[in-house]
Amino acid sequence: MSTIEITQDNFESTINDNEIILLDFWADWCGPCKQFAPVFEQAAEANPDIVFGKIDTEAQQQLAGLFAISSIPTLVAFRQGIVVFAQPGALAAPQLEQVITAVKGLDMDEVRAELAKQEAAAAAETDGADGADPDSIPADPGVDK
Repeated sequence: MSTIEITQDNFESTINDNEIILLDFWADWCGPCKQFAPVFEQAAEANPDIVFGKIDTEAQQQLAGLFAISSIPTLVAFRQGIVVFAQPGALAAPQLEQVITAVKGLDMDEVRAELAKQEAAAAAETDGADGADPDSIPADPGVDK
């Protein structure tokens, strides 16, 4: 299977309708992106069970912004709709194969449990962010009343 172009129009359905998706954020003017492109293409051909998508950061700025892409190429891997890997930089073929093997080998029940734990911890921090009662915070001494 060759790579597919991912746009704002097909992004959500691609992520939701496939088990594993690897996304290559790239731009036409980017030298390292051009070096990584054939490696990504070869991996797509060798792994027909995975969707390999390419996102042109110039044409799809909203998607690039959604992932806070600041360096390209950047590889993002999804499994069951969850981001499980993200890394900037052009990978060599053996490195990309390691990522693919690792993503395929993930225990997604463990991943979801870890995510739930992280979300609960973040919610607990937000609930009592500084532990201070807002009514007990003294007024700014520099403010005239």
